Amino acid sequence: MYTIGTHMSIAGGLAKTAENVVKMNADTMQIFSRNPRGSSYKTYLPEEIERFQKIRKDHAFGPVLAHAPYTMNLASATEKTYEFACTVIREDIRRMDELQIENLVFHPGSHTGIGEEAGIANIIRGLDQAITGSENITVLLETMSGKGTEIGYQFEQLKEIRDGVQHPERIGICLDTCHVFAAGYDIVHNLDGVLEEFDRILGLPLLRAVHLNDSMMPFDSRKDRHAVLGGGEIGLEALLNVMRHPKLKDLPFYLETPLDDAGHKDEIARLKEYLGETRSEHI
Repeated sequence: MYTIGTHMSIAGGLAKTAENVVKMNADTMQIFSRNPRGSSYKTYLPEEIERFQKIRKDHAFGPVLAHAPYTMNLASATEKTYEFACTVIREDIRRMDELQIENLVFHPGSHTGIGEEAGIANIIRGLDQAITGSENITVLLETMSGKGTEIGYQFEQLKEIRDGVQHPERIGICLDTCHVFAAGYDIVHNLDGVLEEFDRILGLPLLRAVHLNDSMMPFDSRKDRHAVLGGGEIGLEALLNVMRHPKLKDLPFYLETPLDDAGHKDEIARLKEYLGETRSEHI
């Protein structure tokens, strides 16, 4: 049984979003922890949270994934930018943990010229001021494409971050298929080799989630442009091979393809057909 979700808007509230997940015949969801292009966030009333939790439980949702905002750069050397990032990650770990959301993923950041080592040191310091060790939530470092001065496009960089923090037990990894392909990991022709390398450097037990995206840009392009499944350079068969792989098939998969809810509903239905799962209508 595969766990497939997609990125969902929470503009209508958490409970409404969970209802939409069920209507889409999805198994879980990814949401932004706050406004992805700003700093604002909603405070939910207890009744809203209770409805959200009931829907999750009644429909046996897989792990819910929260995504930190794109405006957050924990690798930055600019004081104002870095302080904002530290505040956001600290607040959002607490807020998402209170909602019993299992995982919070974030883009490690861009060093913007200070160098990878200095950027990684900033990320480690930022995580240490945010993670107490008493949380239930796991913070996921996302594999990146390597555009510009991005950190996280090499498995070794992610290992260095996790090894450096005070509470590595609260840190996991989210693998984005578009990003690793663009970063030069050949998941099309050598998926086993990529997973062996991941296991050797980081350890496969650290892999908690997969962002399932095709890539508009070619292999090793170091450019991040998501495509619909089967509409890019990775291709549908290679993405299905990712999902079917014995070492990955039990993980939750989250679509971040450039489609609306109707498009994502169709994409999920097609995936389940290809994977041999029968369709079933919920509410």
